[in-house]
Amino acid sequence: MKIHIGNENWNQAAAYYIRMSVFVLEKGIALEDEFDGHDHDQTVYVVVYDGDQPVATGRFLKTDDHAVRPGRIAVLKDYRNKGFGDLVITELEKYAKNEGCHTSVIHGELSAAGFYEKLGYRREPGVYEEDGVPCVTLKKTL
Repeated sequence: MKIHIGNENWNQAAAYYIRMSVFVLEKGIALEDEFDGHDHDQTVYVVVYDGDQPVATGRFLKTDDHAVRPGRIAVLKDYRNKGFGDLVITELEKYAKNEGCHTSVIHGELSAAGFYEKLGYRREPGVYEEDGVPCVTLKKTL
């Protein structure tokens, strides 16, 4: 297993492969909703590889000088519940700290809230919809 954090074309392609598999093909999210204006040449992605196979990813989005919004966290079906999601979040948080961030804010699927809470995130009140999916906001001090 290896982890790569960066904005190289090949790493971005790996992140897109995972997101396409999980969000578009598996969950039915529209292609134009999944790949938004935050996906560009300078966007940094964490990708976990099992050999040469990309298996988990997350996107780094700095919202201001001191806050990060990890997003598009996805793990291929055969690799779920094996710690890969935890690893993506941990690596994104480390990267965020190195970039001067003190707060992490996640807009996560309601069904995944427990996962984030186990990693130290606190759920904010309210449920809302993003791309047709019930979501919640979760925060953590880094």
